[in-house]
Amino acid sequence: MTEPSTTRTGAGPAPAAPPASARRGPVVAALMITMGLAAIDGTIVSTAVPQIVGDLGGLSAFSWLFSGYLLAVTVTLPVYGKLSDTFGRKPVLVAGVVLFVAGSLLCAGAWNMASLIAFRVVQGFGGGALQGTIQTIAADLYPLKERPRIQAKLSSVWAASSVAGPAAGGLLAGYADWRWIFLVNLPVGLVALWLIGRHLVEPARATPRARVRIDWAGALAIFATGALLLTALVQGGVAWPWLSAPSLGLLAGAAVLGGVTVLVERRAAEPIIPGWVWRRRTIAAVNLALGALGLLMVAPTVFLPTYAQSVLGLGPIAAGFVLSVMTLSWPISAAFSNRVYNRIGFRLTAVTGISMALVLLLAFPFLPFPGEPWQPALLMLLLGATLGLFQLPLIVGVQSTVPYEERGTTTASVLFCRQVGQSVGAAVFGAVANGVLAARLGGGDLDSLARSLDAPASSTAEATDHLRRAVDTAVDYVFTGAAGAAALALLVLLTLAPRRFPVLKEAVGDEDGARAESGPE
Repeated sequence: MTEPSTTRTGAGPAPAAPPASARRGPVVAALMITMGLAAIDGTIVSTAVPQIVGDLGGLSAFSWLFSGYLLAVTVTLPVYGKLSDTFGRKPVLVAGVVLFVAGSLLCAGAWNMASLIAFRVVQGFGGGALQGTIQTIAADLYPLKERPRIQAKLSSVWAASSVAGPAAGGLLAGYADWRWIFLVNLPVGLVALWLIGRHLVEPARATPRARVRIDWAGALAIFATGALLLTALVQGGVAWPWLSAPSLGLLAGAAVLGGVTVLVERRAAEPIIPGWVWRRRTIAAVNLALGALGLLMVAPTVFLPTYAQSVLGLGPIAAGFVLSVMTLSWPISAAFSNRVYNRIGFRLTAVTGISMALVLLLAFPFLPFPGEPWQPALLMLLLGATLGLFQLPLIVGVQSTVPYEERGTTTASVLFCRQVGQSVGAAVFGAVANGVLAARLGGGDLDSLARSLDAPASSTAEATDHLRRAVDTAVDYVFTGAAGAAALALLVLLTLAPRRFPVLKEAVGDEDGARAESGPE
């Protein structure tokens, strides 16, 4: 793999400088509000599922409320990244907000579960534009030295949403109507659109383009490949066995379409996922490392709440707090990460963060049974701090190695790999947990066991203790697997990532920022 020169500036003149700090405030507010639309969506919907199912029916299909949204977001990320590089960030972000708000309005008017799932997919089409484009605009607005400020603010939106989302969803579903969960997106989205339209001014394009070719065939191929693969991963082991005809057929179809996608993209004049994304060492390493991050994040976000309730005996709110401390320490650590990577470089900062995360993930299986709630909470607090040191330097670093006209595609490829990692992790670790439970209890899954543990009077103390120990063992295996994902990320950084990221001069912005990659690694 080859790296471009650190002095490459791309074709044509360099883009105009970011807007002055005094004019950034409304744009940052717009980005945070827009990010909040996507961030709170998953958590606010999850608490209203019983009310939605009670009104619309379709209990067997309700998981697609989340899976359908995830599919749409993941497979459209690279498409929107390319479009933002081609047409600019602002039109793509505006289109994403409009799609998301339109999908929310449609969801509020859903008449059955099938229609609600279809409208959630429309929301996901908008959500894919929001996630990648917001991160790209954040990199456009700030030079290298200041970039952690905006990234920390965006991370704080996710942290606040993880805490406020479930509470807001429960209140709206319990005291109003579940449809208001989607209707509240309308005024928020309109405010975001007004701020974006009024205050976001993009730099002039490097070169005027009389005729732009859009690789619609590649976009369709990527969408179809991702849809088949993620459907197999999300539904395998849930709707049908892993080795059944549906799973094998979907995986085989995804493999065939993946080959078709490669052929289409190699022949396209303006490919959605250009080959340089994987030919450049820095981008390829960051893609793989953040894919491993998505994989390991499944352990705390999916399995820790069940562990807190089933093993520690906590209620839903207390169990959510055990997890939420990670989302509180993460943005704080990210905000101060620039003081680290300005001294020792992007790679060594990320290596330090993931090495400490590896130790913490390996420590989880050694927690006593049943233990005290403060013990996993402390581990999660420290884990959030280490992952803040890991993720943000990689995102900021890789964005700083490409010019303006390639930044959207690069950012989208990173987020796409992280999303795919989460989907793979949910499938793999779900299979691991269910396999451990089947071996110890003769079958069952975490959800059914958690329901049994919610009613301890229905079984003997000995049987309840046996169930708790089985769940404890299953989650221990999951965290061990997450430690393996952290080790994989560490290996990628040590063997594939360059010792110093090739930061472009135009990305530095000032003398202090220029020192980011000048120190030893």
